[in-house]
Amino acid sequence: MGSIRWIWGYIRNYKRRFFLGLFMALVVAGLNMVNPWLSGRIIDEVIYGKQENLLLPFLGVMIGITLIRTVVRYSYQLVFETVSQNSIFKIRENLYDRLQHLDFSFYDKTKTGDIMARMTGDMEAVRHFTAWTIYMIFENATILLLAVGFMFYIHPPLALCMLAVAPAIGFFAYRLANTVRPTFSAIREQFSRLNSVVQENISGNRVVKAFAREDYEMEKFSVQNEAFKQRSLDSARVWERFLPVLDSLAGTLTVVMIFAGGIMVINGSLTFGELVTFNSLIWALNNPMRMAGWLINDVQRFIASAEKIEDLLRVEPCIKNLPNSKKIDELKGVVEFNSVGFSYGDEKVLKNISFRAKPGETVGIIGPTGAGKSTLINLLSRFYDTDTGEVRVDGINVKQWEIQKLRSNMATVMQDIFLFSDTIEGNIAYGVPDATVEEVIDAAKKAEAHEFILEMPEQYDTIVGERGVGLSGGQRQRIALARALLKDPSILILDDTTSSVDMETELKIQKTLKSILMEKTCFIIAHRISSVKEADLILVMEDGKIIEQGTHSELLAKKGYYHHVYQNQFGNFENQHSQEGVS
Repeated sequence: MGSIRWIWGYIRNYKRRFFLGLFMALVVAGLNMVNPWLSGRIIDEVIYGKQENLLLPFLGVMIGITLIRTVVRYSYQLVFETVSQNSIFKIRENLYDRLQHLDFSFYDKTKTGDIMARMTGDMEAVRHFTAWTIYMIFENATILLLAVGFMFYIHPPLALCMLAVAPAIGFFAYRLANTVRPTFSAIREQFSRLNSVVQENISGNRVVKAFAREDYEMEKFSVQNEAFKQRSLDSARVWERFLPVLDSLAGTLTVVMIFAGGIMVINGSLTFGELVTFNSLIWALNNPMRMAGWLINDVQRFIASAEKIEDLLRVEPCIKNLPNSKKIDELKGVVEFNSVGFSYGDEKVLKNISFRAKPGETVGIIGPTGAGKSTLINLLSRFYDTDTGEVRVDGINVKQWEIQKLRSNMATVMQDIFLFSDTIEGNIAYGVPDATVEEVIDAAKKAEAHEFILEMPEQYDTIVGERGVGLSGGQRQRIALARALLKDPSILILDDTTSSVDMETELKIQKTLKSILMEKTCFIIAHRISSVKEADLILVMEDGKIIEQGTHSELLAKKGYYHHVYQNQFGNFENQHSQEGVS
């Protein structure tokens, strides 16, 4: 019943239409009783009673009832479809809104395929229930009750005989409901896994082809596809057990009516016209009983899907605004890390991190892969919260800032560059949608992207492929950098932003950045010494700790990790230093 209450929370916004639809379904159910009754009257009064003058009126009423019933039924089907589409629209909006507010920790452990399954297949199951199953249950239940009542009104003994099979049908319908539900949950879970495999393969198709692993991917898909087939067959076997029984029991109604009704007509306790009426009402008992299995199927499918959607809607973000959070529109950019520690689960990633940066200063962060460099910056943007210590911006703990205000004053060029399937102009202006064309071009020039954009087929109106497919790694990085610079943030974060550009372009970008970072706080994560050597403070990280910090010259003088990396990248320090002096 929980899923029913949940969907009612959306349907009740359109309850007038909904109840209008139910009322029209009730009218149609009542009209369905008229023609069988008139059929019996024609037999008893027109044929046997010789009242030929009643034939045309009876036929006229039957035709009129049929036309009215058809129009009203079409109308309430349209009403329920409208209610369902409006409800699903709101559910889909709420679900998408929830996805926007969930944080990195949710996406770290949730597969994209599972989310897509909830947004598509599960949503369609809910729509089908709202648009079709609800009114079919009401319509069939109403028709069944009216038919039973009408039969008892006409001839109670025959009605009792025909209802003798009802308990058996109810028993098997109940068994079917309890047996089929787990199979639908299993199908839904396996569909999610299958969806994830397909999504992952499509996203990584270039890697698959590069390593010639098509056969391996096909085998992996086949395993999940076979499992999905087996889950579907398990469900079909449940139907195979119960539906023939339900159909057979429903079919016995005709046998009971002919046998018992025939005897009653012979002994004179039932008229032939009344028998014809019973015969015409057989479908009103038969059809709901036959539909019971299908409707149970739809209800169980709905429950399985609704529970998945509800689960996602109930997920709360770990990162939330605190009461009375700070909402200052523009930050100065003073950043402090005080004894910060952070873990992913049981894995300690950052340990006792402390440093300070002021507006106009650039902080370079360097270290081996897995040292915690990107995680450190993620704490500043509050994509995650610290376990111990504090991250402060302008002297205030980032947990006390309103999240939107905090992040709107930052611009991050992430290590994994993402471009939307949009124009180049649209991608650059993503953070500032009302930016002028001139402002977009100026940002592109600062990121050294303007020249290659002019060489594109439609220049700034060129549509880039999904995730920037069709552009080189360096081109994607420069567009992402332009997107960040256009935002004109107080705090700029560059996570390995120039790793895919050539040295000459990198020098041009650094020269441009110097002129625009005079009043901004900038963080540069890099593997190249050349990217951080001009920084005011360089943090050298290893195993989640800051093992060295200082300026370029100070770190070289320590002859530690930084000096070692410098020698590997530039050769012997003294020779390089003398060459720099000569130049």
